[in-house]
Amino acid sequence: MSVRLHTTEIAATATATATFTSAPAPASGTSSAAPTAAAEVPRRGAPLPVLGRDVTVPLVTGGEVTYAALDYAASAPALQRVWDDVAAYAPYYGSVHRGAGYLSQLSTDLFESSRATVHAFLDCREDDQVVFTRSTTDSLNLLAGALPDGCEVFVFETEHHASLLPWTNARVTYLDAPRTPQQAVRTLESALAGRDLSVPALVCVTGASNVTGELWPVRELAAASHAHGARIVLDAAQLVPHHPVSVRDLDVDWVAFSGHKLYAPFGSGVLAGRTDWLRDAEPYLAGGGASRTVARRADGGVDVEWHTSAARHEAGSPNVIGVYAIASACRALTEAGFDALVDRERHLVEKVLTGLAEVPGVRVLSLFGGDTPARSEGDTRARAAAGTAGRVGVVSFVVDGWNSSHLAAALSAEYGIGVRDGLFCAHPLVRTLLGGDPGQPGECGAPEAVPGERGEAAAPAAEGAGRPLNAIRVSFGAGTPDEHVERFVRAVKELVRDGARWSYRTEDGRCVPAV
Repeated sequence: MSVRLHTTEIAATATATATFTSAPAPASGTSSAAPTAAAEVPRRGAPLPVLGRDVTVPLVTGGEVTYAALDYAASAPALQRVWDDVAAYAPYYGSVHRGAGYLSQLSTDLFESSRATVHAFLDCREDDQVVFTRSTTDSLNLLAGALPDGCEVFVFETEHHASLLPWTNARVTYLDAPRTPQQAVRTLESALAGRDLSVPALVCVTGASNVTGELWPVRELAAASHAHGARIVLDAAQLVPHHPVSVRDLDVDWVAFSGHKLYAPFGSGVLAGRTDWLRDAEPYLAGGGASRTVARRADGGVDVEWHTSAARHEAGSPNVIGVYAIASACRALTEAGFDALVDRERHLVEKVLTGLAEVPGVRVLSLFGGDTPARSEGDTRARAAAGTAGRVGVVSFVVDGWNSSHLAAALSAEYGIGVRDGLFCAHPLVRTLLGGDPGQPGECGAPEAVPGERGEAAAPAAEGAGRPLNAIRVSFGAGTPDEHVERFVRAVKELVRDGARWSYRTEDGRCVPAV
C-alpha cells in the first residue's frame, strides 16, 4: 500500500471519532497525502467550532459562567477541525525527511504537502518559497539575518515589536505614525525618495494593526517600495486570520504570520516569498537538515554544502504537527469562505464599536480616524458602521477614570471575559495614540497603587497628567459567538456606571482580585 493511499485510512479514523461530512478534494497545489477530517459546515452567520467554547470559569462574586475568550489577537483558540485533523494524524507520527520507515515517509509527505497548502492559501508566485518557522517573530528574525550587506530598512513606529526590533544589523529608518492611509504612503515615498538605488532596501509593514485593528494600504505601500527599488515584507499576523491574503495581488516580496493566531496553536509560523536573499544567506540555524553534505578537510576542519531550498533555514527536526495544524487551518478557513467570515466579523465589530460609543468616557484608539465617541443614536450607528470597513476584529480603548488593568481584571473576575490590557508589544504606537511620548520606556500592567475599596476606580498611572498610559484590547474572530461580545459591551457599561463590585490589588505587576 502506498503512502498516499494509506492516508485515506487516517481520514477514516478522524471521521469515526467525530461527526464530520466527507472531506472536499484538496485545493490545487496540495497533495492528497494530507490526512484530514472534513470540516463541520456551520450555518451561514454562525461561528466556526473552536476548542474551549464550553469551558466555564469561576466568578469572584460566586458561581460560574461560560468563558468569553476575547483575546484572539494574542492567541486564537484552535479550530475543532484543526484539533481533529491533528488527532487523526498523531498515531502516524514519524521523523521527517530522514527516515526510511513507512511512518517517516508518510510524515515527510504530509509535511511537504502542508507546505504546498500554505503556498496555495497565500496565492504565492510559482517560484516563491514557504519556510516554516516558530512564529511571526521568528520569521522576521530569519529574514533580518538574510539581509544583504549594507541593506537599509524602513519601518513605521506603529509596528508590533516583532516587526520593529529584528533589524539590528541594518541601517534602520523609523517612520512616524501616519494618521491616514494616504499619509502612510506619502511618508514612505518621502523616506525612500532620492536614496541610492544600488543599496538594497527593505520596507516592513503590518497588514492590520494589532492595537487598532485597522487595515493598512499594503498594495499601495508595496508599489511605492518597488518604485524606489526597495523590497517589502508584510507582517500578516493579524491579517491572515481575518482576510484572504494574496502575495501576487498585494505584490509583496515576503509575508510572515503565526499559526497560533490562525487557529492552529502548535508553535509554528511561516515566512513565504522570494528565494534569492534566503538562498544566499547563511542558514538561520546550522545543523542537520540544513546541510546537503558535510566533509572533513585535511586541515581538520569541515566543508559544508548547504541546501538552497527551504530546508536551508529549517535545521533540526521540524514541528510536523504544528506545520500540519497550520495547513489544516488554511483549508478550514478556505472551505468556510472568507466572504462569510469577513461579513460576520464586521457585524461583531459594529456591535463593539456601537456599544462602546454609548459609554461615557470611552475613547477607542485609532490611527486613521473614528476614535471620537458619538453621542446621538444615529451618529453612533453611522460611526460604528464606518469604522468596520477598514478594521479586523481588534479594538483597543481607554475609559476616563479607570486604569485599564483594573477594568480588565474586573471583566475577568466578575464577568468571565478575557481581554488584554497594557501596551500590546507595540509601546511606541500605544504611547502615541494615548498622547504620551513614543520614545518613553513602556511597561505593561497595573500601577503600584490600585484601589482598596470595593467599587472604587483605580488610580491613574503617575505619569501622563491623570490618564493611564495603558489600554484595553478586545479581539475576536471566526469562533466568537455574538453572546460574548454582547456580554462584553454590557459588562463595560455596568462597570463604568456602577463601579467594580470587588476590590483589587497589584500582584507581580498585575491587577488581581483582593482575597
